Parts: sequence; C-alpha cells; structure tokens
Amino acid sequence: MTDFRSPFGFEEALRPPVQPGRARITRPVLGPSGSGGGKGARAALARVARRVPEAMVKITGKTRDAGHLARHLDYISRSGRLPLEGPDGERLAGRVEVRALADDWAGELSVEPLRRRTAVSMSIVLSMPAGTEAFRVEDASRAFAEKVFGERFAYVFVLHDEDRHPHVHLTVRMSGREGARLNPRKADLQRWREVFAEALRERGVEAEATPRRARGVVQKAEHTSVRKARERFEAGAGPMPKVLAGALREAARGEGEMASWERQSIERQRLIRRAYVADALALSRSVDPRERELGRSVEAFVRGLPKPETRRMRLRDEIAAVRDRADGGATRSPEPGARGRSR
Repeated sequence: MTDFRSPFGFEEALRPPVQPGRARITRPVLGPSGSGGGKGARAALARVARRVPEAMVKITGKTRDAGHLARHLDYISRSGRLPLEGPDGERLAGRVEVRALADDWAGELSVEPLRRRTAVSMSIVLSMPAGTEAFRVEDASRAFAEKVFGERFAYVFVLHDEDRHPHVHLTVRMSGREGARLNPRKADLQRWREVFAEALRERGVEAEATPRRARGVVQKAEHTSVRKARERFEAGAGPMPKVLAGALREAARGEGEMASWERQSIERQRLIRRAYVADALALSRSVDPRERELGRSVEAFVRGLPKPETRRMRLRDEIAAVRDRADGGATRSPEPGARGRSR
C-alpha cells in the first residue's frame, strides 16, 4: 500500500495556465483519464526528476507551391539519394519520383480556386539528443506519423543521422481527406510531443515531453533563424539581429522594473516549485521505499532548477553588470596617479 495517490503539484506543472477568473477546460494530464492513473503519474514524475531527454517535435516551415515543395523534398532526400518513406512503408527514391510527388500534391490544390494560394505542405522535424540510436528514432517517428496523421493526411519522412544527432524530416500534405485542413494549435504540438515520447519509450528510449514551465524554464526557446543570426554576430560574421537589438533596448528602458507578465511567470514558477516540494514530502511519508526514494529525487530536482527569469530580466542583469564593471574601472583608474601626486 502507498499513501501517494496522484501528484497534484506535478499535474499542475504540466497543465497550461489559465487566466484569473476563468474555468479550466483542459483535460487532466494525469490520473484515470490520462497516462495510466497513479502508476503512470509516478513514472512520469520519476522521468522528470531524472531529467531524461526531452523529445522534440518542431514545425520548421511550409511550402508554397510545387517548386518550393520539390526543392524541400530534394533537400531532405539529399538530391534523391535517401529514399522518402510514406504510409504503409511505400518508398520514393530518385529525383524523378520526388518531383512527381511534389507535382501531385500541389496539383490537387490548383483545381480548388479558394486554395490556390494556401500552403501545400508542412515541414516537421522530430529529434532526440546526440547518442540516441538512430534506428529507434526512425521507428518511433514512423509510429508517430501513423498515429497522428494516419490515412487523413499524406506524408513522407526520412532519417538524417550524419552528424550523430538523429532527426527525422517529416513532410505532411496540409490538404487532407474529405476537405480536412492541417492547422495545428499550441495544444496539438504538445500532444504531438507526448505521442513521440511515448513511441520512443516503447522502443527502449528514455524520453519525456514536459512543457518548459515544468522544468523550471521561463524563457522561451530562441527561434532557429534568430539563433543562427546571433551566432554569426557573436563570431563577428554578421550584424546584430534586429530581434536581439530590440530586446536590448527594451531591457535598458525597463531597468529596475518588472512587467506584469514577468511577475505572473515568476509567480507561476513559485507555485509550481512549491507543489513539487509538496509532492516530495508526500512521497517521503510513503510506506513504499521506492516512493521515498522518488521523493528524494524530486527534492533534488527542485533544488537544481534554474533561476526563474525571462530574457528581458537576464539582459537587464547583463547590462547592469557591464555598467558596474565600467563604473568600477573609472573609479579605480585615477588611483595610481593620485597616490603619486600625494607624495
């Protein structure tokens, strides 16, 4: 027997926040209607406490027309050298077959006047950290595509593992059967990550799909294009990205102040961490030694969470540190001369 039934705090960390005064209408994340009740909850909490790798599902773009789609498929297939796999294991190899697929997908839109200017396909990347066995990532991606898109939306995918960072490029036609249109929302993306993580675990790969707030992260992930531009700037090979320049100006103007959304983010982190501590305490009182061990792991996890701060808060601290160093240098520099004159 155990006294630990459902980790309420962990559930609140996973569920999206709601505006004050509004009712929560999202489904429970854990529990009987979630991932296997208390047993599933404990397993998920244990994975988070162990900091297992996070499964990534990222929409990287859309294609506009047949030519754009053909170029994209040509890129992910390495000019036709890598076969593209579709539903039921069908494979397309060579540039001729790739181009024919692009023309086929785009051609269906050309006969629908209202959709001639809509995107043809959506590009998705599924990945895991370096060191994950590539064939397991590929097989999990195959299962993911079948479960999420099935026979409703046509798709092709291909594995890339040349740089020891296994990832799968999945291209999905946005026009589906019976007039369906692929239009994922934020909640859908989170669900996709959960499906991918589950498929990986079924294939022996430790993986989770927790939102960043559950990992103590407040700052949003940097967009790929912005990250690459910033890295070029830091290497002296390009100008400062406009996004970064604007963020610096905003941080400098708001020095010493905290926006309302920042206060809300920090307060939510405070509540999440307090809930984790409550779960750790409940586990520590269990008669089951495995749950007491999990309680100690959760406590260590909370102690190791990063400082909750937004990008603007971090930039403000960096600006203040630079100013402090500059002021300190200006204060210290006259001292040698001053001592010499005093003599």
